[in-house]
Amino acid sequence: MPFVKRNDVGEIEAIATHASTDFSEQLQSDDPEVIAFTSAVTQDSQSLSDTDLDFVRVLEDVVELLIAKGVILFTDLPESAQAKMLHRQKLRAEASRRLNLIGDD
Repeated sequence: MPFVKRNDVGEIEAIATHASTDFSEQLQSDDPEVIAFTSAVTQDSQSLSDTDLDFVRVLEDVVELLIAKGVILFTDLPESAQAKMLHRQKLRAEASRRLNLIGDD
């Protein structure tokens, strides 16, 4: 059963698995307040995660632009970053070929 910490207006602001000075009130795991709090935290985390893939693509485009403009060299990147970029470029090229349903004819 979780222990909760409340703010000045009585809303749950944090949950802990063990009791402490700030976390002295124990509630059932299925308490509506506990469920509402954990759902809100999960949704916030999911919203951030949903943008991660889009942001990765933006960063990849920025790195490619910097390389194309000669601001940085591909070899300036750490080897692990080079390998990941090459792998993504290969995957995108393969996907592009598979999606080319019309062909060159």
